[in-house]
Amino acid sequence: MSTDRTQLTFLGLIAAIAIVATLYLATSIFAPVACALFIIAIVWPLQQRLQSFLPQLLALALVVCITVAVFFVFMSITAWGFGRIGRSLITEAPRFQHLYDQAATWLEGHGIVIAGLWAEHFNVRWLIRTLQGVTGRLNTTISFWLVVIVYVILGLLEVETIARKIRALLSSDAARVLIDGSAQTASKLRRYMLIRTIMSIATGFMVWALATVSGLQFATEWGVIAFTLNYIPFIGPFIATLFPTLYALAQFESLQAALFVFACLNIIQFVIGSYIEPRVAGSALAVSPFIVLFSVFFWAYLWGLFGAFIGVPITIAALTYCSQHPSTRWVADLLGAPDEKKAVTEAP
Repeated sequence: MSTDRTQLTFLGLIAAIAIVATLYLATSIFAPVACALFIIAIVWPLQQRLQSFLPQLLALALVVCITVAVFFVFMSITAWGFGRIGRSLITEAPRFQHLYDQAATWLEGHGIVIAGLWAEHFNVRWLIRTLQGVTGRLNTTISFWLVVIVYVILGLLEVETIARKIRALLSSDAARVLIDGSAQTASKLRRYMLIRTIMSIATGFMVWALATVSGLQFATEWGVIAFTLNYIPFIGPFIATLFPTLYALAQFESLQAALFVFACLNIIQFVIGSYIEPRVAGSALAVSPFIVLFSVFFWAYLWGLFGAFIGVPITIAALTYCSQHPSTRWVADLLGAPDEKKAVTEAP
């Protein structure tokens, strides 16, 4: 018995490694599919409502146009915010480089030897080249979204057909797990995006207000950047806190002013991200913070920036499917939050 269990565990590890390697090596194939499934889960109720009184193809065209418009607006304001800050960095590069050299010299004078090594490999010009390289990947991003749109169109056309095939080809229990799991996953993902959007707007507004009151340049741009980056858990808020702090240090040339901005930004991120958002989301979207952090970095490693964004939705989906079957429900209860109704029913 123990030998069989060991063999099953070993085979499971091999299968997991093979799946991860496949996802990493075939990013260009699986990442657009995951993104398309995510979008389909978000927009399917709109498609269903429109096609109840419009021809299916016309409803599909409207949904796709709305989806493209939303992403175009989002990408436009993101490019505008980062572009304005990037141009400022290029314009003020000599001053920023001087401030950086002063900081490196001060650190070396206090015995922090690593500062000299860091200074050899990092400077403001390197940062500017990095930002320009990120901007230069727009062509890859555009091709990625074109593939995603094609998958979305085909997927929306086949949602109901696939559901019928699942009921016809699989056992009743397997069909229930897939169909009910998909419906609950889509509902949770829509709620997740709604709450994330509301919290991102609140974060962007508070950062704009802080920048305006403190006199930090590009207040609107910092607000927009905080809004867009807040969609990426942990990594996004960290960047949205770090960059304005460094810019405040360069603009005010005062450590106290930079620390004040840093402290206020962290208070904003903590209150909204750690206090308000969990209470608004409720237990339906509750996931262990460790699992959230792991998901962000794991999928970021596999699929880059898009992986950092989609990691939490994938985790929510996986836990939702696990909760549909008794043999895997313990995974959802362990890593997420047990269903409140179930807990009440099972209470003594």
